[in-house]
Amino acid sequence: MIPLFILSALAALTWGEPCNTRSNSELLVSLNQALLRSVEAEGGLPNPSVHLALRLSPQHNHAQENLHLHRLTSQLHAHIQSSLSQSSASPGLLGLYALALKSSCYDLSTVTFTMRDQTETLLNLLKSTMQREKDEIAVSQHHRPSSNYYQYSLGVLGLCVGGVRVEHHVVHKLLKAVEQEHLNQGEVDGVDSYAMAAMALQCVKDSGAHVLRANELNAALTRIQLKLTAARRPDGHIGNEFSTGLAVQALLAMGQPISECSVSLEAIRTSARNSVYHSPMALSQSLPALHLRSYVSIRNKQCRTEADSLVLELPLPVVEVPVRPLVNVEVSVQSWEGAESSYSVSVPQGSSLLQALELLRTKTTVDPAFTFEVESSLWGPFLSVVNGEQARQSDRRYWQLAAEGAALTQGIGDYKIETSQKIAIKSVSY
Repeated sequence: MIPLFILSALAALTWGEPCNTRSNSELLVSLNQALLRSVEAEGGLPNPSVHLALRLSPQHNHAQENLHLHRLTSQLHAHIQSSLSQSSASPGLLGLYALALKSSCYDLSTVTFTMRDQTETLLNLLKSTMQREKDEIAVSQHHRPSSNYYQYSLGVLGLCVGGVRVEHHVVHKLLKAVEQEHLNQGEVDGVDSYAMAAMALQCVKDSGAHVLRANELNAALTRIQLKLTAARRPDGHIGNEFSTGLAVQALLAMGQPISECSVSLEAIRTSARNSVYHSPMALSQSLPALHLRSYVSIRNKQCRTEADSLVLELPLPVVEVPVRPLVNVEVSVQSWEGAESSYSVSVPQGSSLLQALELLRTKTTVDPAFTFEVESSLWGPFLSVVNGEQARQSDRRYWQLAAEGAALTQGIGDYKIETSQKIAIKSVSY
């Protein structure tokens, strides 16, 4: 039973001005098409989050989805297998892989990896990975897994949706993390982590495997509901534009009556119409919410009688972009020890931050010269090394980015520079 004061807070999420349902339906089709088109143009590893979003849609293009499924089970699978020989697997990636396969009703018992000359199924590998993450929390001074609680929750969700009973102590660590507010470490507001934890714990609750912890589960879910509703901005977004989709998914999974015309869904639609979600990863997390579905629903998904009705239109002809004016970008870098370096570069208006940094690297005349390296992720490239200094997950450090003093919510490949501005790059811990 949800307390009355929470229902009052959640009422704001279900209320909204009358919206144009026909326009909304047309937007959904165009967003589905955009995500499907991103699969055709996908470079690098296939994104399991994109597959999830396509499979949670009521409209499908079976030919393209089957091709993407094949890429997941070949290319992404090979990538995970390769990573196992170098280090332990990421619980988040394993969980997301399991969710993507389950969304296509794939038999997870047939998905295997080789470790130390032994064969492990995907779910057994994820289960043992979560055991190690749980053990790391127990010995960590700050009560953290070796990854983070977003990935930890994604691992729990992957096991639960895959039909595996999540081990008692693994669930307990997540419950304690919610109770003691450890989930927002390394984030401005922690909305993404709380949303993923909510879906993981709701799935565990729905499975009925932890009835003895019903009170703890309900208390944690209630706490997360409060966190998410408190993070709702006046414009309807929860946290920021890129966390709202997961937050709405979490509220839907927890049984909140969110209507098509709720202010949070209207906020997502407004951002979509303004091309905020030009990253496939960002769109893939928002699209299920617009369909009023969540990752938890994959647990009982049936793949029969699906409408094979999503058709891609011919792409629009490429229009030559006029030469854009130059804008000045001042870049400051602060190392872990606190040493600061400053640089300046002029870039064409509309350049991505990555393009600006690449141009800066080629034109730096000061000492020390500006250098950087990137690594790939499902969200796109991210800074891993700046001026020879590495911000490593093993050291719980990362390169924090800010523009004009405000933390960036987009990656270096997505953030566009439209005006002259100051960019700060700082090595911080989490």
